[in-house]
Amino acid sequence: MSTTSTATPVDSSEVRERVKRFHDAQNVIRNEIHKVIVGQDDVIDSVLIALFVGGHCLLTGLPGTAKTLLVRTLSRTLGLRFNRIQFTPDLMPSDITGTDIIEENTTTGHRTWTFVPGPIFSNVLLADEINRTPPKTQSALLEAMQELSCTVRGNQYKIEPPFFVLATQNPIELEGTYPLPEAQLDRFLFNAVLDYLPAEEEVKVLDLTTTTTRAEANTVTTGEEILGFQQLVRMTPIADSVARYAVDLVRATRPTQGEAPDFVQQYVNFGASVRAAQFLVLAGKARALMQGRFHVSYDDIRALAAPVLRHRVLLNFHAESARINTDEILRRLLDWKQAPRG
Repeated sequence: MSTTSTATPVDSSEVRERVKRFHDAQNVIRNEIHKVIVGQDDVIDSVLIALFVGGHCLLTGLPGTAKTLLVRTLSRTLGLRFNRIQFTPDLMPSDITGTDIIEENTTTGHRTWTFVPGPIFSNVLLADEINRTPPKTQSALLEAMQELSCTVRGNQYKIEPPFFVLATQNPIELEGTYPLPEAQLDRFLFNAVLDYLPAEEEVKVLDLTTTTTRAEANTVTTGEEILGFQQLVRMTPIADSVARYAVDLVRATRPTQGEAPDFVQQYVNFGASVRAAQFLVLAGKARALMQGRFHVSYDDIRALAAPVLRHRVLLNFHAESARINTDEILRRLLDWKQAPRG
């Protein structure tokens, strides 16, 4: 079984030590988050994987499901620069990227253009309720999410890594929301869905939030270490057969491909792009490291297929009339495309 090559031998003591530090750090980060956030283990795992990959995460859920609190708690735990943008219908692109202003020297009277950075120049950016602003303003994030840069009046400004966009959105069918452009949706590594908590966990939330005690997370890592973790994730080997399985899953979501199953051809309008396969493999590498393994398994790919693909598979009117959603299509796809044995 062949694997992708890595620059550093996988059996070196240095790599083993880095893997151990990675595993220990993610456990500490998770424990600090759970001081404030009750439950939502799958969503927290998705956010941490996106962080370690260097991707961005879209959090979808009804109001009151702790989306904003989760992002604030994470930024505090990581010790990174944090900014929040509250998206509203009247928000302008310059409110996100920043703008040039004219400054006058009171002595000489000479005027110069000065760039005033916007909130996008941060490490962790909370794009709160991103689907409450029109697509023109939503798209102001596109360049930053892909290129780590921002262009204002023809001048390009670099954003210092790590840069991590956590966008929250309410379900599209709620009043006053705008669907995100497909090009921007494709920039998000995950679309993680927050649901209501079980009754026992809701009681724990009351214990944390209705007394005089205030739960706070401590800072346990640095931006430099996060960048090192992102490099380690990319060093993780993956067998060619597992990588091919990820590609086959993504290709099966495209109704125009001959290998697509019948239900995809019937209900799917557009499938996932090559970027989905890239993100699926990178997320699988991060998940493997988080579980203490230095190789990617078929289970990693299957476990991450839904959050990676659910916002990249666009259904047609046949699916809407049959009341079939994207998660149902992905469940059928995983049943149809079982992982090889052995």
